Amino acid sequence: MSATILLLGAGHANLLAAGPLRAALPGARITLVDAAPVATYSGMFPGMIAGRYAADAPQIPLADFAARHGIGFRQARITGIDAPARRAMLADGTALPHDLAALDIGSHTAMPEIPGFADHAVPVKPMAAFAARLRNGAPGPAAVIGAGVAGSEIALALRRSRPVTLIEAGPRIAPGLGARAAAALRRALDRAGVTVLTDARPARITADAVILDDGRRIASALTVGCAGARAQDWLARDLPVDRAGFVRVGPTLQVEGHPHLLAAGDCAAMTHAPRPKAGVFAVRQAPDLVRNLVALHQGGAALRHSPQRDYLKIISLADGQGLAEWHGLTLQGRWLWRLKDRIDRRFMAGLRR
Repeated sequence: MSATILLLGAGHANLLAAGPLRAALPGARITLVDAAPVATYSGMFPGMIAGRYAADAPQIPLADFAARHGIGFRQARITGIDAPARRAMLADGTALPHDLAALDIGSHTAMPEIPGFADHAVPVKPMAAFAARLRNGAPGPAAVIGAGVAGSEIALALRRSRPVTLIEAGPRIAPGLGARAAAALRRALDRAGVTVLTDARPARITADAVILDDGRRIASALTVGCAGARAQDWLARDLPVDRAGFVRVGPTLQVEGHPHLLAAGDCAAMTHAPRPKAGVFAVRQAPDLVRNLVALHQGGAALRHSPQRDYLKIISLADGQGLAEWHGLTLQGRWLWRLKDRIDRRFMAGLRR
């Protein structure tokens, strides 16, 4: 019997699942749904900003992608899920019925709690909107809010073309890294001429500045929100979520209480094995996402997903060098940028086949 399967969101896991899922279920009606016409690969995004890649290098046109894999594509913003009725709700009022679905809508970095953010700043995620702002925005100084690994990478990339201030509310940058790697990243920022402000909290944002809560005014023609991953608001309305608003999934990636709905990538909170928000976990989820969707369609049991505990982190320093942390070891050099470039190009080539 044929099934209707929705891939809700063009995150890494859903994109990697599309081809194998079509091969395993040739008679199924499979549709990819995403608000953007392209998917943007986060691994190459800082390199694109720094001028090391063409503007379209990190992008996968989704209509072409879907056609290559023999699935449908619907460009539409997902606004909700009626899980008991097995319907996905779209911004245009359409409801998409389905037998099975995989939710992989990622996260965002908007900061609506800061006055002026919505009018004068841009979140780094979703990346397609940020890329459009870069293309069309005026030159001038930039301010990046959030000095985690992603914010630091974006600041280094932007520094290739403009003055940059990196604003961090905490006492140090990159709290997700060990002390040695974080210190190396801080040296790279200093060497590049990025102004780093720690223990600094934005109070409001204007068209040409970030005003901190101590009254300091940071000139900025481009203010970027990059202070951690945030969940889409509608998830908490429609599905079981953790304290941060991300969808709770069990060991099989099935959403709690809704066995026909799976979730992966940033939008999912693995309650059995909490992990940071990083693309590598979505990539590793993809094979198990396929396996469990197929098993559920065939009336079988979904199997456990076991994520790795650590992973190789390679940070682009935007100067032809990379900085890596792996199992507590910190490394730096041009060979790491070449390794990262090779990994990223191979990943994109796989999605374009």
